[in-house]
Amino acid sequence: HVQLVESGGDSVQIGGSLRLSCVVSGRDTSSKYSLGWFRQAAGKEREGVAVIDRDGSTQYSDSAKGRFTISQDNSKTTTWLQMNNLKLDDTAMYYCAAEGDTVVAGSVLSEERYTYWGKGTQVTVS
Repeated sequence: HVQLVESGGDSVQIGGSLRLSCVVSGRDTSSKYSLGWFRQAAGKEREGVAVIDRDGSTQYSDSAKGRFTISQDNSKTTTWLQMNNLKLDDTAMYYCAAEGDTVVAGSVLSEERYTYWGKGTQVTVS
């Protein structure tokens, strides 16, 4: 039973920083799969923010480039999203997501690629 649990969300001032964590359990640590961070602001669609692809490469949305960094421990148990210089538009519920065993076509930043989802952690910037 695969579970993803996010933590680290908080209220922060404009220009501040936060580090989100995602802990994955129930997944074979030797398997290769993409893991990403997504967010959904009130009244908006969910969007991809940052992803570590199967080959270890990283991809970021335009809004995240230069400010956010995704990283992962060697066991792929924990994935972090370091967010710096936070802006009002970063206010959202942030979700961690992992691919299933079968690769779905499309951008790694597309939520359709992902099978397993956490319940989210709220980030509020004011």
